[in-house]
Amino acid sequence: MRPVTLFTGQWADLPLAELLPKVKQMGYDGVELACWGDHFDVDAALADDTYVIEKWELLKSHDLDCFAISNHLVGQAICDNIDARHKAILSPAIWGDGDAEGVRTRAAEHMANAARACKKFMQARNEVMGKSPHAFKAVVNGFTGSSIWHALYSFPPTSQEYLQAGFDDFAKRFLPIMEVFEKEDVYFALEVHPTEIAFDIASAERALEAINHHPRFGFNYDPSHLGYQGVDYVKFIRTFADRINHVHMKDAWWGRGDGTVGVFGGHTEFADARRQWDFRSVGRGDINFEEVIVALNDIQYEGPLSVEWEDARMNRFHGATESCAFVKQLDFPRNTDGLFDSAFDTDNQ
Repeated sequence: MRPVTLFTGQWADLPLAELLPKVKQMGYDGVELACWGDHFDVDAALADDTYVIEKWELLKSHDLDCFAISNHLVGQAICDNIDARHKAILSPAIWGDGDAEGVRTRAAEHMANAARACKKFMQARNEVMGKSPHAFKAVVNGFTGSSIWHALYSFPPTSQEYLQAGFDDFAKRFLPIMEVFEKEDVYFALEVHPTEIAFDIASAERALEAINHHPRFGFNYDPSHLGYQGVDYVKFIRTFADRINHVHMKDAWWGRGDGTVGVFGGHTEFADARRQWDFRSVGRGDINFEEVIVALNDIQYEGPLSVEWEDARMNRFHGATESCAFVKQLDFPRNTDGLFDSAFDTDNQ
């Protein structure tokens, strides 16, 4: 069975030492460590050899594993048109004086360092934890940002040349980063998501084309960001079967509200009853996770199922606990014994 982990990004207000016993109590097999709060510090991991050892010792003390780190916040700044909102999600070192190109350059350097830190962290695993029973890639999940997200609606009229310039900008910034990932034998997993260079199947295909299908660039599959857009989230798995480097189990519902707010959100807050869509605790929304598991089995994905818990209407400890139980009950190993009716063949009897 695939390990079920909890993404710690939405729990960064809690010190990791305080969070981990709660994660174990909620039933999880491990965590996906966010590169903010005190959960995983990329710079500290590279500067101090004891840092990664101590992280693993803390994890081991709570009988928890880790298969990926996540650098979403910094990744957002690599290709974005930088504004005041970014200051709130970036460290002072990356924000610097706020000069847009300087922010993007420092963010790109940090993402390359995340690959180096991930390699060092995963190498330290065997020293503390012993050989993993699970086959897994070393993965850094994250965002890319996008210089053309603001042109989503194509008005003022937007040419394909204008859009292609955005994909070219993404390639210019990410190809050097991917070369570091290649050197370190680490995989990048973009969470396909509104505001990123890839937010549906078509834009994901175009992003891959822009970076010449670099072997280290793949996806952190998250159906919640696709479903409410009307994107076929099961088709996404089958389309990018060889690029699914990590999986988020996250739910959403859509087609709700009172008709005053559409898919773009109407500048409302989450949990506003007027909203057409919202994130839900896993199993309480409209994502058909049975189809997701079947498709993941079909493509032979064997990595973790990481719960990214978000539901503005629910207590997070209650929600994360029920989400863990839901995913564990739902998941099942794929058939490796041949077709179910092969026993009818007398040669197999």
